Amino acid sequence: MNKQFTKFKEKSSDIINLTKEQFNKGFDFAKIKSQTVKDKINFKIREKAVLASKARLAENHKTFDDFSDEELEVIISDEERKIVDDLKSKSLVAALAILGLDFLI
Repeated sequence: MNKQFTKFKEKSSDIINLTKEQFNKGFDFAKIKSQTVKDKINFKIREKAVLASKARLAENHKTFDDFSDEELEVIISDEERKIVDDLKSKSLVAALAILGLDFLI
């Protein structure tokens, strides 16, 4: 009887551990998907920043070859900051418009 009880107890703990693992994997999946979405957004912002940098340099009759990697990184990060700021302001305006607070726009 005692053997059966310990065997039952072991099986129960194995099932509980398996359930905990599956539960944790579900939360990890959400975290991984969240990070994937963030990476995709950052990649798109980076693409737009590179295009905007090319346009800005073309206006000044320059190319990427005229600058070092560090200088290009500064130029592109500045464009990224501009894009993110623009997205934030557009999001705020959209949220206020949805709420009907057009007098704050």
